[in-house]
Amino acid sequence: MSQSASLESDFHYPVENQASILSTLPDIPLPSKRCSPRTQIQIDLLLLALEALELGGSEQMLAMARQLEIDGIIKHRVNLWRLRCSNPWRRSYTRDYLSLDQAKALIIIAGYRAKELMVLIRQLLLAEQQMREKNLPIENHFRLSEYLERFRAHFRSRMNSRRARVSAYIASEEQLNKLALSLLNKLLFCTGTRGMQRVWFSLFDGEVA
Repeated sequence: MSQSASLESDFHYPVENQASILSTLPDIPLPSKRCSPRTQIQIDLLLLALEALELGGSEQMLAMARQLEIDGIIKHRVNLWRLRCSNPWRRSYTRDYLSLDQAKALIIIAGYRAKELMVLIRQLLLAEQQMREKNLPIENHFRLSEYLERFRAHFRSRMNSRRARVSAYIASEEQLNKLALSLLNKLLFCTGTRGMQRVWFSLFDGEVA
């Protein structure tokens, strides 16, 4: 049995509340009924940014899955790790594909965690803007520097440097900072009116006719 097949077989979840919250994100008419590597990269990076925002980020994601009653999909730490390792940039890439429901669950968790961290995300983005306006290094702001340092550390330790795009990021602290800040903006966008739905659609840009 292939890894993809074994991953899919983990999930049986006839739960009304779960189906209801998944329906907040529309189905995407993908020919293969599964997500592309590009989509999987974007989802994992959003979760990586959340982990850089707070200690114990992955535990908070699991707690959110239970709170939202989608723990039939996001069952436990190992299960979450396996889903995230569908990102082909990862050292531990599993060559699995996310189903649409799995991708929805991860984005819903990201969106709800972003709402709970909205004040912090706004503060960091405002700090970045103010430091730029004053022509000061963004590293001079302690909390922003802390987030960027954590993000860079997570990225370097978990991503495969043999991948050309990953190698380019690792070689440039500035580019990694830009990536970290762009993900913060996307998380903040998730907190707005229909923001989560718009981020969801953006994951599939160019893939749907």
